[in-house]
Amino acid sequence: MKVLVVDDDAIVTKSCKRILEAEGFEVFTVPSADQGLEAIKHDDFDLLLMDVKMPKHDGLYLMREFKKDWPDIPIIVMSGYPTQETIADVLQLGPDELVKFVRQALENAVKRRPFPTGAG
Repeated sequence: MKVLVVDDDAIVTKSCKRILEAEGFEVFTVPSADQGLEAIKHDDFDLLLMDVKMPKHDGLYLMREFKKDWPDIPIIVMSGYPTQETIADVLQLGPDELVKFVRQALENAVKRRPFPTGAG
């Protein structure tokens, strides 16, 4: 399964890539909404994992544009507001939760896909 990670924070993209690749996912990362839209035009992805706050075009822009042409690809939205509480929550959840959410999103997308019809 191919995952596109869009985040302007290199630490976040490297972490996502490392965690998800260790679980067998193929991961492609880009630092902006515009590059994310360009990437999807040239490759097939099964999931979009994206940040909300990015310069120039934010995650909401990316989500709207993405859903126009690729409405069936699931999207997981990340947000990094570094308060003491959110840091503690993230550390408590750990990378296993990221993998769990990615797997759930992909499983739900597969369930929603229509069955192929026979030719003829």
